[in-house]
Amino acid sequence: MAILSTGPIENNPVSGVRPTQQVTIRLVSRTALDSVTVSVQGYVLSTTRTLYVSEMISIAPNEALTRNYFADLDAFEFVFETSTEGAEEVGISVWGKQASGQLVDAHRVVEHEKTVKNI
Repeated sequence: MAILSTGPIENNPVSGVRPTQQVTIRLVSRTALDSVTVSVQGYVLSTTRTLYVSEMISIAPNEALTRNYFADLDAFEFVFETSTEGAEEVGISVWGKQASGQLVDAHRVVEHEKTVKNI
């Protein structure tokens, strides 16, 4: 089992508008035989850490999925926990987007940038 985290992402308003209003998460399974389960948890970060996204996603072999979540928040963090089998065969990327759908470069976390904790 592996636990991956984006770490805290600051999203303070600039001229009254937060850079990111939506987060797109892309999950890719590179396994050839078995499906992989990924737990997605999103947290609002303020004086406390509050869970606001909790989803279990099953990814079929060689499947790619996209999920969109609300992110018009001052700060947030996403944590991913993969099932024991195939944990190294899952690619996860996180992309901040403006309301128009334009990517926010500062709020993108690709596979090699996440914090990994193996259990």
